[in-house]
Amino acid sequence: GAILLELQSSNGSLQAPPNASSCDGASEAWALLHRVLPAFLLAICSLGLLGNLLVLSVLLLPRRRLNAAEIYLANLAASDLVFVLGLPFWAENIWNKFHWPFSALLCRVVSGVIKAHLFISIFLVVAISQDRYQVLVHPMASRRRRRRRQAQATCAIIWVLGGLLSTPTFLLRSVEAVPELNVSACILLLPHQAWHVARMVELTVLGFLLPLAAILFFNMHILASLRTREAVGRARCGGPSDGKTTALILALVGAFLVCWAPYHLFAFLEFLFRVGAVRGCSWEEPIDLGLQLANSLAFANSCLNPVIYVFVGRLFRTKLWELYKRCAPRSLTALSSTHRKDCGPLSGRS
Repeated sequence: GAILLELQSSNGSLQAPPNASSCDGASEAWALLHRVLPAFLLAICSLGLLGNLLVLSVLLLPRRRLNAAEIYLANLAASDLVFVLGLPFWAENIWNKFHWPFSALLCRVVSGVIKAHLFISIFLVVAISQDRYQVLVHPMASRRRRRRRQAQATCAIIWVLGGLLSTPTFLLRSVEAVPELNVSACILLLPHQAWHVARMVELTVLGFLLPLAAILFFNMHILASLRTREAVGRARCGGPSDGKTTALILALVGAFLVCWAPYHLFAFLEFLFRVGAVRGCSWEEPIDLGLQLANSLAFANSCLNPVIYVFVGRLFRTKLWELYKRCAPRSLTALSSTHRKDCGPLSGRS
């Protein structure tokens, strides 16, 4: 996730939000955005609720001890679930042309949750990649009990770190009047210009570049290991499937880049515009509009995660089938079993 509205203040003077551009050549584009983006955000919310609730149901309802991979997936689904609950508030905010119709406390809470989710979800993606790297590249050094304790501790650290990194948003968000727009907006009040630089470093380095480097490192080694196994003919039924695992890894990296790279690109361009490195309407309008669209694309990652990390894997389908057999009438279960051929979990062995 990211922050939809970055009204910022330095030395007591408010700056206008993206749609308060001094350039008026994009009024039709903004009018279209105010109509389309709320519906898109509500669709993300609905799909995210359904997908992540299903993931949590499959993982938690059997009431058994989760392995390391499932611990990471459950935490990712929980983070996405909490995040999408805040999207209806932002949809209403955009529909009202950035007039915040709710309380100042809700402004802080929703904005803080969105910011925390940005870091928590990305750090969990790194943890999932590291876990798959440990299992597939160094299987002999991996121990089930040790990995499970490590996963629990890692998830706890990630949630705490996400909360700490979002603390400025919780503290500095407020509802303020913007006379030039005739609205009261949920804004981020930065007390000094130096905060712009600190925020960009935090967002770009901690929220994108370092996690991306880690994800690429782990997944490049995983793919190299899988190619080696294929060369020596180690693929076997019931073990990691090279084709399935490779597809899952490529989908992981691809979804991360497609959803997050545009947002970080436009966030960096916005920073350059704020500090005066680029000027003029030819920069201002594309940056303002592009940042809003890129925000929504980043939000969409929350409903893609269940597909990328769980549904693509044979592990989830196996767990879903087990839950179905437990809950469905025996006659239906028996009928379905005659048509089912399963070789076992292929992408989530612990």
